[in-house]
Order: sequence, then structure tokens, then C-alpha cells
Amino acid sequence: VCSSDRMKVSAIALTLLPMAGAFSPMAARQTSMLTTTTTKLQSAVTTAPERVAPDAGFVPEWEDRPGLTDEEFLASDMSKPDLSEMWECPLTRWDSDGINVEAAQKEAAKMPHCPLEIRATEGDIAKGADYFRENKDYIRQQLLKHGAVWLRGFDLMKSVQGHRTMYEAMGFDPCLDPLHSSGLRKFTSERDAIYEEVNKPSLRGHYIGLHCESTTKRTAAYAAFVCFKKATEGGGRFLVADGAAILAELDTKLLQKLYDRQIRISVSNLDIPPTLPGFVKDGIRSAVDVAVAPKFDMDLEMIYESDGKPGRLQAVETAESPINRHPVTGLPVWFNNAHNHARKLRDRRPCGVPEVGMTEVFYADTMEPLTLEDCNEIKRASEKHITA
Repeated sequence: VCSSDRMKVSAIALTLLPMAGAFSPMAARQTSMLTTTTTKLQSAVTTAPERVAPDAGFVPEWEDRPGLTDEEFLASDMSKPDLSEMWECPLTRWDSDGINVEAAQKEAAKMPHCPLEIRATEGDIAKGADYFRENKDYIRQQLLKHGAVWLRGFDLMKSVQGHRTMYEAMGFDPCLDPLHSSGLRKFTSERDAIYEEVNKPSLRGHYIGLHCESTTKRTAAYAAFVCFKKATEGGGRFLVADGAAILAELDTKLLQKLYDRQIRISVSNLDIPPTLPGFVKDGIRSAVDVAVAPKFDMDLEMIYESDGKPGRLQAVETAESPINRHPVTGLPVWFNNAHNHARKLRDRRPCGVPEVGMTEVFYADTMEPLTLEDCNEIKRASEKHITA
């Protein structure tokens, strides 16, 4: 369960994570392309990339509904149990073998629109938590069908304690974020199991791939996102992208290539002098593996110079399929974070990321970074199917 205290509530999004994705880009809508040349040894950008905000296929109007003060919406119900000792995030259920890509695209194209929008009536608002107890089965059925449900106009979820009341009425059991051990996730209210997702102004122009805050190793089955307060400096907008529609939209040849070759994602970098002797580099790699890897609950391999930069040591996740079957419905969906982690896309967005935290996406069989052409197709399909 995640939240952001940088936004005022206008809606709640319940997301069945393997089905739909969430991002947080700036509001401006532009796209750009830039030709680059890439070799195994180094990447030579012919021109400095222009940084422009990601596009979106749909931009809803801001309803400007009145919210609560910070003190009011952050208040916890102290009569309820402390949930801080919650379960670990479940292991990712991988079921990606033997997928016929063309058939999967045709099947995904038949899926209904994601998300399903449910607008509260005055009667629904008056019921408070009882609305969710009475409609729990229906809403959860729609999650399986649509991938996400957008709850709009409800008053209950304007506060931390109301949001908790809602997800408890729905029967959701909270768990730790997949990246909890890294220290990158801050709680809005730990005792209510509510994380703060967007907590830095510097991130307002950056995608945060919440559906893939899943890692190769761990994935939460459900998430309930809430916006308590509008971003104060622009950006910070919550988005939902349709994972089935993205799969159906992507160029079939590219999708087949990515499925056949699989992908690997690097999550951090350490630059050391490239002239160091081999035995020193090996020692540094072993030390980093022991000191850094345990902080990330992932299966990581320490690899030198995967992105072509001399002396760079990268922590790289194991190979994964870009397509995965939904664990309940069996529907194949686009299930990876290339739209966020590809270096060629991040370099073209208005968000500065320190090199130590800069990510990259590789073809797993050769450990070459994805080409700009492939990145742009992933960008096009992903942004076209931002549907809320």
C-alpha cells in the first residue's frame, strides 16, 4: 500500500499490480528523439539529449476537491493495532515460458479498458467504510477483469486512517515494499502500513514504476494508491498505464525479440579507476557484493563495464522475461520496467539522477544496452496507454 503526501485527494486507484502500471511524470506533454551511436566499449552520444517531459495518452482534469490539512490527513487512529511488523513482500510468481507472442497480443487486445472508474454517489459517500464492505466482492472481481479500479469522489480516503479503513474493509493484507530493505522507501504512517511514494521535489519529473516496484524477485499482488495533497511545485501527477494494452500495442517483432533474448536491469553503479590491476578489481567486486547486495532484496550479479564505461561496476538483476502471465487469470501482460529504467530514456527526461543510482536495461543474452530505436518504441506504446 503506497501513498504520497505531496498530492491532494481527488481519487483512489486500486491496482492489481501485474496488470497495470503507475508512473509519476511532469504534466507537460512533449516527445523527442535523438540519434546515438552505441558500441560494446562505450556509448557516444552525438548531441546532448534534449530533456523533455514524457507524454501521456490521457490527461484527466483536476477536480480540485477540498482536502484536509496536513495535520488532519496524517493523523492515525491510535485505537487500531500497530501494523509496522508486517509481512515481507511475496515472491514474484513467474509464469513466462511457452508464450506465443502474437496470440498473447491478440488476447490482450480484447481486454476491457483499464482502469474501471467508479464514481461515488451521495449515498455511497454517506456509507463510509460500509460501502467497501458491501461491495468488496464486486470491486475485487473488477480488479481481475480491468486490472485497476479508480475510486473517485469518496471522502473516506482523504486521510491516513480513512485509507487504512478502506483497505481493511476490502480485505487487503499489507506487506513491505519490495525495496524496503534498501532504505529507499519512506513511510507516511508505518503503523498504518502506508508508504510515501513521491517525497522529493527532484522526483517530480521522474517516472516511478509502481507496478514494477516489483523486482525480479518480489512483487506485491495488490496495491492501493491515494493522493492526499496536490503537488506544490508542479509534476508529481499519478498515472495509470494499461499493461495489457501496452502488450497489444508494441511492435510484434520487437516484442518477440525481447521475449526471446530476455532483459536484465542494472540498479546501481560504482565507478573506479579503470587502470587498477585485475586482482584489485576482483577484490572491490567481492567487497561490494558483500556490503551492498544484502541491502537490496534482489538476486544481483556484480559486472564490470556492462554499459561500456571503463571501470564501472554495476549491480545487475538476473535475466527476466518482459512478459508474464497473471497469476490468477493467466493473461499474458507487459511486465517489466524498461519504460523507466532504460538509460536512453532517462537521459531525455527532466530529472537528474546521480550516476550511482542511474539504471540501464540490457538484452540478457549479450549484455548490450537496448537500442534507442527499441527504447523509443517502448516509450511510445507505454505513454500511449497511460489511461488515467
